[in-house]
Amino acid sequence: MSDPTLAPTFLIDSDHPAVQAFARRHAVGADLRERAVALALAVRDGFRYDPYRIDLSPAGMRASSVLANGYGWCVPKAALLAAACRAAGIPARVGYADVRNHLSTERMRQVMGTDLFIWHGYTDILIDGRWRKATPAFNLSLCERFGLLPLDFDGRADSIYHPYDRAGQRHMEYVNQRGSFDDMPLAEIVADFRAVYPRWLEGQSGVNTRQDDFLVDVAREGAAPGDSKA
Repeated sequence: MSDPTLAPTFLIDSDHPAVQAFARRHAVGADLRERAVALALAVRDGFRYDPYRIDLSPAGMRASSVLANGYGWCVPKAALLAAACRAAGIPARVGYADVRNHLSTERMRQVMGTDLFIWHGYTDILIDGRWRKATPAFNLSLCERFGLLPLDFDGRADSIYHPYDRAGQRHMEYVNQRGSFDDMPLAEIVADFRAVYPRWLEGQSGVNTRQDDFLVDVAREGAAPGDSKA
């Protein structure tokens, strides 16, 4: 029986030609740990974090969609890292937690009606017999521009969101761990999004984020993302 943490799925499509090519290009290093670290940094910094363009369809949530789009949010970026690891022969799965997000813009708070982000995605990677968490969501240029501490990953310790930014202001707070999965539980994610963010998904908020730029909004508010007004 094949190992599910190495096998492709529709959403963690490690057999997609673009994912395979990405893994060959970036999985470099003397051992598995170094290759996993290289992949984590490649996914983190190679694709712009964009919470304004969220497509919850199966096609939109596939790992390979991040490669095609050049951007992504935490859930598909975590899926891409898992897929790239699997393509490189490194066992990986996807994990989720609910976080209270102090990186939110006013537009996001209006649309979502809360600063609680459910089903935040990260990647579990098996290194030296232990599962290590890697969070490839925020690209380095975003962190540098807005005073956030980058999520470095060394393959020896978990890489999860920092509670504070560089200025000591609140950033992320983990409020619930949902665990790890061999495949993205998309149906459950969509159902919970519909329950928690009905105005956002049903277009009743009167605020459209799809045509707006996250970085522009943060800059317009005149503060680092950690300076939440919520």
